[in-house]
Amino acid sequence: MSAGRGDSSAAILARGLGVPALAGAAAILGFAPFYAWPVAIASLAALFLVWLRSGSPLQAALSGYAFGLGLNLAGVSWVFVSLHEFGSMPAPLAAIATFLFCAFLAIFPAAAGWAARRTVPDGGLAGAVAMAGWFAIVEWVRGWILTGFPWLTIGYSQVPASPLAGFAPVVGAYGVSLAAAFAAACLAAALASFAWSRERWTALAGLAILVLAGALLRIASWTDPAGPAVTVSLLQGNVSQHLKWREDVRAATLEDYARMALESKGRVIVLPETALPAFLDRLPPGYLETLADHARREGRDILLGTVERRFAGERFEYFNSVVTRGASPPQSYRKRHLVPFGEFIPPGFGFVLAVLKIPLTDFGRGDPGQPPLEAGGIAWAVAICYEDIFGEELIDQLPRAGVLVNVSNDAWFGESLAADQHLQFSQMRALETGRWMVRSTNTGVTAAIDERGRVVARLPAFVRGILEASPVPRSGATPYVRWGNAAALALAALAIGVPAIRRRRWPRRPAAGPGR
Repeated sequence: MSAGRGDSSAAILARGLGVPALAGAAAILGFAPFYAWPVAIASLAALFLVWLRSGSPLQAALSGYAFGLGLNLAGVSWVFVSLHEFGSMPAPLAAIATFLFCAFLAIFPAAAGWAARRTVPDGGLAGAVAMAGWFAIVEWVRGWILTGFPWLTIGYSQVPASPLAGFAPVVGAYGVSLAAAFAAACLAAALASFAWSRERWTALAGLAILVLAGALLRIASWTDPAGPAVTVSLLQGNVSQHLKWREDVRAATLEDYARMALESKGRVIVLPETALPAFLDRLPPGYLETLADHARREGRDILLGTVERRFAGERFEYFNSVVTRGASPPQSYRKRHLVPFGEFIPPGFGFVLAVLKIPLTDFGRGDPGQPPLEAGGIAWAVAICYEDIFGEELIDQLPRAGVLVNVSNDAWFGESLAADQHLQFSQMRALETGRWMVRSTNTGVTAAIDERGRVVARLPAFVRGILEASPVPRSGATPYVRWGNAAALALAALAIGVPAIRRRRWPRRPAAGPGR
């Protein structure tokens, strides 16, 4: 790292690696359940300040790697719970696998640091702005490469209370990441020098303008009510993942969910992901018909999380699905974005099955472009499990759908931070689309979120219960629904390109001083 002659190697390592690692770990406080959004910006500013003082692209990359490792070890440690507690992987092996996964994710901020110092090596406000652009671009890459893992995208940390959340309906989660990174860049540039120079004033002015713009956008209403509220019953069965697929527990689980559905008062009743622990065509005789007949008599619809199968060639093909029964015609939505190692095994990794004991790891993918489900007189955009962390996929069902619905089984995460983090990602989807999001989960967090991204009702985690909510269907399309991630990527490219072009045309003049 760039340092004076009197600096020891230990001090250089502390600044270049220790500070970014601690900043990355602290950034977790910006995410649910803490929601301390300024901490995430301050953490990113600390990283950018280290990057500005780095002596080379390699040093910036190492600092970025330390930041990414701290962030993911603090925030994605639930992977160990999934692998060891529920996947039966031995604890040492699960710990190694979790560390390697976090180490892989740390490559992305490392790449951002390397690219930023490579393209604009002379720092200053222009360099900091380029860092913001590269950080956002790399987060987008992380969201699709190798099927994508946009968990802990920094933009989520600003939902729902930060002024920067106002950018969500315009440029989506990656655009909010860019805004947060730009705010951090302005802070870093202002702190890089103690002199009150024009550049420092420009950085502070840019930060103020950004915050004001976000606050003003929060006032805007991008969609309109499309009818009266529809009553919804969101079921949370609280079935232990250890017991869910056991033969001796299956009958009790089916009976419990049937009882909850019959007791529910909503016009639309939603059961969690794979709530019924049996193939749809292998449910007990009369089970599905009883629920459907009751719903039809009451003028209601039921959305069931289940596993469908169909015979294709010489074997069965399985689908993680949501099906409807009741007053509306029967329909089905099949999950499109599957979880690697949880719902499918990537080619070349078949040996993992010998270690993990996870049922149904060979799901088929649902067709792209599936329409929303019609229930209760409105259209519902469906996302199963972590599909709702891919905003660009959910908007495929818009603007036709009036309400978003997510069914999930976050029991795989145990009592970690993951379930609350997942809730925050759903809050982002509500903000991006200007629509209510309702969530029915096995163990939590079952909740109703309004079009402003605010949680208006929720059940406690790890309890059996029914959450009654009244989402208002909405019509229209936010700019993000129309443009997807294109606008955010264009702005990020601008943040990268303008400083680079400026540097080539107008090289930075060295400051006057002794010996010059």
